[in-house]
Formats: sequence, structure tokens, C-alpha cells
Amino acid sequence: MIPRVHDRGQRTIGLLYYLYGPGTHEEHIDPHLVAAWDSLAPDPGRDPNATYADLQQLLDMPVEALAKGRRPKKHVWHLSVRAAPEDPILSDEQWGDIARRMVAATGIAPDGDDAACRWAAVRHADDHIHIIATLVREDRRQPRLNNDAARSQTEARLIEAEYGLKQLNTGDGTAAKRPTSAERHKAKREGRERPAREELRETVRQAVAGATSEEEFFDRLADAGVLIHKRVAPSGDLLGYKVALPDDRNEDQEPVYYAGSTLSPDLSLPRIRKRFSNDTPSPSADTSSDQATPLAPSGPATARRRAATAVWQAVLVIDGGQDAAVAAQIAAAGEILDALAQTSAAHTRTQLRDAAFAFERATRSHVRAERGHDRALREAARDLVYSGPALGRGEDGATTAMLIDMAFFLVTAAAHWHAKKNHAQQAAAARQAAEHLRAAYQAAAGIPLGVLYQRGRHLSQPLRHKQAACLRAAVPQLAEQILAEPGWYALAATLADAESAGHDPAVLLAEAAERRELGTADSISDVLVWRLRRMADLPADATTMPIGSIPTSASTPGRATKPAAGRGEGPGKAR
Repeated sequence: MIPRVHDRGQRTIGLLYYLYGPGTHEEHIDPHLVAAWDSLAPDPGRDPNATYADLQQLLDMPVEALAKGRRPKKHVWHLSVRAAPEDPILSDEQWGDIARRMVAATGIAPDGDDAACRWAAVRHADDHIHIIATLVREDRRQPRLNNDAARSQTEARLIEAEYGLKQLNTGDGTAAKRPTSAERHKAKREGRERPAREELRETVRQAVAGATSEEEFFDRLADAGVLIHKRVAPSGDLLGYKVALPDDRNEDQEPVYYAGSTLSPDLSLPRIRKRFSNDTPSPSADTSSDQATPLAPSGPATARRRAATAVWQAVLVIDGGQDAAVAAQIAAAGEILDALAQTSAAHTRTQLRDAAFAFERATRSHVRAERGHDRALREAARDLVYSGPALGRGEDGATTAMLIDMAFFLVTAAAHWHAKKNHAQQAAAARQAAEHLRAAYQAAAGIPLGVLYQRGRHLSQPLRHKQAACLRAAVPQLAEQILAEPGWYALAATLADAESAGHDPAVLLAEAAERRELGTADSISDVLVWRLRRMADLPADATTMPIGSIPTSASTPGRATKPAAGRGEGPGKAR
């Protein structure tokens, strides 16, 4: 259940016209009262003899009783309360009870207070009500509304528990503004996947991912096809911006613009500028131009491998760093996911977009991020963007699986950190993002792990015994569990590749196993495969490193088409 305190207004009659009217897009159905300060209050929705003016005059009576100089300038209070989409449809009686609890909790009409404010609750849809109140009490005093928004949230959590509704997490004021019901109806009517507000928020996030200057940011927005309106001071200084989708128009066929700050608190121009303030040109950048566009000669595979390394370093910071540094890493992790989503191949794109969309909520909290700590991740995001889209096969497909594997660790570490800080919404968002990453990993990892599985199966028996002995020596406490996993064959092939490349497999294994606890992983072998291939700088696409007879088919029963991923917490991840 989502309560929302709206901006205060000056005209009671204006809000009543909206609540009882058809809505901006004919979405209001059967508007009527479900509760009010007086059970005999007129209901213009159900009583043909009642008018909006009748209800307005009664609501405003305590206000009008004051001398004009004593009346509050904005005396109209407005609270909407919306049920979750999966909640059952509540009756008018239930909504009436919810309305009475809300006005009591917020201070509009405390229980047993006969001199409280006048209020009315209007229902014009199955899933929500609106409460209107006038902010002068019957005793001519003004109500105490300190923290009315927070109090409504607290009461909503109690209502959810008592009514058996979906339990939501209490917010902390850092979430992006949700689309209004009118925006959702408009999107549905026009066949949009998401409301314009959410489409624009995603576009702006992707444009800022790894960007190092305002010019680069606005050029990316223009390339994305959105309309941009800049707010410029008389001095010529840029003060702000707003964006619109070209085909999102109002009744006058004018573009519907959204300011960056209304899309998300961290997308205002001042907040975006803070990301640029500690950036330095990437080593892969062409510094001869103002925008320093990366040359990225090695393509998406190299960019993904570099990003995996940066992501792993961020995991270590989140595990043990100072709060300001951790907040910066988590915010920049959102840029990695945005960059990965916009450059992903078709078979992983939807899940990666959904992961980035969900994790966006986890990137903001009241812990102030200390910029500069996020430089490596932001450069990695920039490199991903400018390296171009991955085809999803061969080396870039395999390195995508490697990066998703590492990103899952990063997102999971963020969820744990937020949970420790009691950031309920952020922790839930990170866990949701992890679920999408798990699905993306399954799509990305099937073929490369299938090839490694085949290679491991075709290793000579003496060589497999040698790798098993190496495993027992390096990680004795986990060796038998790994040897029983289907993914052991892929790990054996990786150990053989590492040895052929001149590395000591036992040393690599010991180092990889020490980097994060593995005891509860469902597929430890999957985790170790990607760690070892990254640490030893081995090709992620194993077909380029033959060992004896190398089958290229990825159709081994029970393994190749569905590697040991997605069980337990994540794609072969330790919890």
C-alpha cells in the first residue's frame, strides 16, 4: 500500500472537481465518498441533489470562519492511498476504515478529537482513494502535521499486515517519483511498455553512464532521440534541463517534458555534474578532443573483461570500506548495469535491462557518496558504452557471462550492505536486480560453459587426475564438493588451460578461493571457472585454446545447455 502526500493547494473546489471528474484520460470510474469527517456529508457522486459546492463549503467552513489575515495561504491537504497491483480489490467499507486510520495517523483527525480538521475520502478506482482535508480545525487552530508523510507510511505498513496485503518496505525519501495513474493509463492506451517518465529515466541514466562532461551527456541524449530543453541563465550559464519523448504529447500536441530532478533525485544537473567533478580521462580515451571519446580498439570483449576486474575490486570495497566509499561504488554499479544493458545481445537484453531498472533504487540512500572512489567503475561503464554492442557469441558472449557473474557478486554485496544499514527498499531492489542477473547469466553462460564441459570430459584420465589432486591441495575443504558437481569438468579444462599458459593452477585456485567465501555456493566450480579465466587472462571463449581433441558441440546431456547456474542464491555464486 502506497500513501502519498501531495503538494498543498489553495482551492478546495478545484481538487473536488478533479476527484469527482472523469480524470485526465477518462480513468475515473464511479467517484463517490467512502468516508468523511461527518457521516452525513454530501456526496456529489452518489446523491443527485448534492453539488461540489455543497461539499466544498462544508469543508472550508472552519477556514472561512477565520479572519482573512489568519487563514493559511495553502489550506488544502491531499493524500492518495494506493493498493499494490497484486492486492485484492477492497470494499468501500475497508477503504473507509483505511481513510479514517490515515487521517488519525497523520494528525488531520486524531482518534477522539472532536475539534479535528474536516476531511473526505473519495474513491474513483478499484485500487486507490484520495483524501482531501482543510487545514483549519474546528477550534480554529491549525493541525500538527510534522512528518505526515512518514506517519502515513508507518500506518500503511500496519494496514498491510492486518489486511493481509503485500508488505512493502518503508521508504526514506530517496526514491524516484512514481508514475501517476494518469501516466500509467496513457502508457497502456498508447501501447508503451513503460510510462514515459520511466522510459526517460532509463534513457537519461544510460546517457550519463560513464560520461565525463556535460557536452558528452547531452550528445548522448540527442543520439538517443529524445527532445532536450535546456534552461539557461541570462549570463549564459546552464541551470538545468528537461527531456521529452518525441511522440509523447499533451492535448495541445505539445511535447510533455520532464525535468531531470523529477525523473530521479540524482539526475538533476547539479547532481550529474558531481559525477564529472572527479573524473579523469580513461587511458583508452582520445584526449585530443574535448569529449575524449574512447577509441576502444579491442571491442566489447576486452571492455567486458576490464569491467569484470573493476567490478570485483568494487565488491572488495563494499565488503569492508567506509560508508561514503561504499555508497559511491554502489551508485557507480548502477552505471555498469546501465552500460551493460544498452550494449547487450538480444538473448540477455531484457533481463539486463530489468536488472538495471530494479537496481536504480538501490543506488540512492541518505549515505552521501564520496565521488572519486567510483572512478574505476565509471571508466569501465564508459568503456562498455564506447566499445559497442556485443554479438552474444564467441569471446564477447563468454566475457558477458564473466561480467554478469561478477556483477551478481556486486549486486548481492550491495543488498547485504543496505540490509545492514536498514535500507529496506534499497536492499529489496538489489535482491530483485540479482534475480534478473541470474536469469541473464543462464542465457549468457550456457554455450561457453557447455564448451568447457565438453573439453573437460575429453581430457585424458591422467590429466584429470592431476587437476583433481591440484584441487585437493589448494582447497581441501571444498574439493570433494566441487568434484561432485557437473561443473567440475569445466573447471578441470580451465585448470589445464591455465597450466598451458604458464600459471601454477594450485596458486591460482588458492587465491581465487580466498577472495570470497565459497562454502555455501551451489556451483562453486562455475564461480572458480570465471575467476580463474579472468585472473590468468585466459580467453573466456575456450574454443580458442585446444587441448587434445576438442568437441565444439554444446549439447552434453544434463549440463551443456543448462550449466550449474541459477540454483540457490545466484548463478553459481557463493552466498
